[in-house]
Amino acid sequence: MAQAVLTLSSRNYSSWSLRGWLLCRLAGIETEEKMVSMDDPGNRAELLLLSPSVLVPRLTHEGASVWDTLAIAEYLNELYPQAQMFPADRIARAHCRSICGEIHSGFANLRSALPMNLRAVPRRTKIFTGAKPDIARVEAIWKECLSDHGGPFLFGERPTVADAMYAPVTRRFLTYGVDMSPAAAAYCAAIDAWPPMAEWIAAAAEEPEELDALDVEF
Repeated sequence: MAQAVLTLSSRNYSSWSLRGWLLCRLAGIETEEKMVSMDDPGNRAELLLLSPSVLVPRLTHEGASVWDTLAIAEYLNELYPQAQMFPADRIARAHCRSICGEIHSGFANLRSALPMNLRAVPRRTKIFTGAKPDIARVEAIWKECLSDHGGPFLFGERPTVADAMYAPVTRRFLTYGVDMSPAAAAYCAAIDAWPPMAEWIAAAAEEPEELDALDVEF
């Protein structure tokens, strides 16, 4: 029996659900997955970026209920330090937390211009001008981390919380044909090859529910 319950939204559309699920995989915690229907008004509002309240994913574990991705990351890191979810080095760890906070609270134009849709056939799409600074900033973050730590993940050979937080962005870049540097393209490929990410993408392909507002362009 799973020792925790992870409440998720759509696998195909919900970047926050993906992040929470990857964090649990990083920690090595066994979870029972509970899906929230897309008929739920709050769930649809979150997926369509119409609500600032993101209550999914939610991790329920031994009496604790944790519903924010960064809170989930810190909670799991506290319980399972052996999983090394953050870099061991103090300075790298501080940097990791900073860039995780940045993706957690920012990049609103990128989110609205490039919604996550894992089942969409990749295609080159005209990028909304307002999203271009967000894209440039993400690439700058990746470039600095990969240069400093050697890749293939942002902080070296092992994936960390930062990779879980930026994984949905790699899929957005690939789906919409964003022009990328060779280093950024290699990082996107590394995330695609990460077994938990590949497992999630395969499951999303089998998900029956669709959200017409996010499929209209595809």
